[in-house]
Amino acid sequence: MTTAAVVVVGDLVTDILVEQAGPPAPGSDTDARIRISGGGQAANTAAWLAHAGADVTLIAAAGDDDAGRERVAELEAGGVRCAVRHHAGATTGSIVVLTSPHERTMITDRGAALLLDPADVRAAIAAAQARHLHLSGYPLLHAGSRPGGLAALAAARDKGLTTSVDAASAAPLRSLPGFLDLVRDTDLLLCNTDEATALAGAGTAEEQAGRLLGHAAHVIVKRGEHGAVWRSRTGQTWHGRAVSVPSIDPTGAGDAFAAGLLHAWLGGQQPEAALAAAATLGAAAVQKLGARP
Repeated sequence: MTTAAVVVVGDLVTDILVEQAGPPAPGSDTDARIRISGGGQAANTAAWLAHAGADVTLIAAAGDDDAGRERVAELEAGGVRCAVRHHAGATTGSIVVLTSPHERTMITDRGAALLLDPADVRAAIAAAQARHLHLSGYPLLHAGSRPGGLAALAAARDKGLTTSVDAASAAPLRSLPGFLDLVRDTDLLLCNTDEATALAGAGTAEEQAGRLLGHAAHVIVKRGEHGAVWRSRTGQTWHGRAVSVPSIDPTGAGDAFAAGLLHAWLGGQQPEAALAAAATLGAAAVQKLGARP
């Protein structure tokens, strides 16, 4: 399968993954396994795209520190081309991920990710030999990085690229009611059930996706173990099944899902096949600790 080259824009951070043995004991100790690895929705999606065989470039911001250099080196070793600016005096973002087999909670310090510069984004997109832009929603959810996220969408439109946006996170979406206006006319909008509810209100996945079609030509609502729903402005609806596997850690599963779907869809596969590819890569993600391949 051939696929279009992809530019991914968004966050690059360090994940501090805490695999808890049980609920935290307030004021005392709780046993856990702790590991440090690369993270960030955009960086994870780029890593999974490269793992799937795509030609992918990540545009992001990091600190001029050891963590930032290590995060870039990891991605480049995995086949991701990096257009990452290291900002002097800034610290690479970090996220504490409290994980269990079926849930994860994130405590976030976005750090240098908030410094995503519109000029850097425009220059990197202009230089890239890409046909598609995938934007993590996180830059749009924060005032510091929002101009960089908007610059990515504008540069993609100017260059004639197709676009996709991952809605990113339900809690900040609830406090940013104008999010859908920021992503209007996107080709593909991805969201999970909580994000779809924040954006479109309660209802079935089919109903939520239908309401969101006013802002994107295609909408996918991810429902975890219940599969996914894809609706198009053509009036068509497709359903994808989840791949049933034992879950070790769900961190990065949505990012892997997005990568599998984009790699297949941009390679010319039909929605049913793209949803199946997405489910397969998402299932691979939950069977390992951490958010990367």
